[in-house]
Amino acid sequence: ALGLLDTIWALVLPGAVHVFNMILLLNFFRNLPKEIEEAAYIDGASHWRVLWTMYIPLSKPAIATITLFTVVMHWNSWFDGLIYMNSPSNYPLQSYLQTIIVNPDSSTVSSTELYMTEVSDRTFKAAQVFLAAFPILIVYPFLQKYFMKGLVMGSVKG
Repeated sequence: ALGLLDTIWALVLPGAVHVFNMILLLNFFRNLPKEIEEAAYIDGASHWRVLWTMYIPLSKPAIATITLFTVVMHWNSWFDGLIYMNSPSNYPLQSYLQTIIVNPDSSTVSSTELYMTEVSDRTFKAAQVFLAAFPILIVYPFLQKYFMKGLVMGSVKG
């Protein structure tokens, strides 16, 4: 009824806000010391200034964690593509790879039938698994520095 079938929004909107991620952020912000906010208000900062200069920089580890969780969740969700996309030409990569692995004789893989006769089945499936994991392997090193700092690291010591 909303006209979302066969669109990218059908894949993005259902998983846009997860309760687990909100609980993770809520607990992170609850563990930040109140003295940071009070010191900023005493110095004359507004609510927006406290948010952008204090809370956002301190929450980079939590935001990086939630970003990685969300990217991996969306990247690995092959079933959503099968549910929300009517035509196989609109499948996301994971849904397409899943249909190739489960049913290699399907009409969605007609372009790969030539290569499947020359390459063993196990090699073809291993290449598909590597292709599925490769983007996450590229993104992870850029977010790893935030994981090393820890998710609940604060700035008030002593």
